[in-house]
Amino acid sequence: MPQLNPLPWFTILVFSWAVLLTFTPTKVLDHIQPNEFILLDAKKYQNLNWIWLW
Repeated sequence: MPQLNPLPWFTILVFSWAVLLTFTPTKVLDHIQPNEFILLDAKKYQNLNWIWLW
């Protein structure tokens, strides 16, 4: 019975997990932060008050 021979399906299982664990984290981590953060100058935007002229 071929179901009892673990060599063919076990090698496919190990190889597929190796491929998934190798390529998936790099693909996922590329989508977490695709752009670099741009830090704004805090002093430039510190006092922006809107005066309502009624």
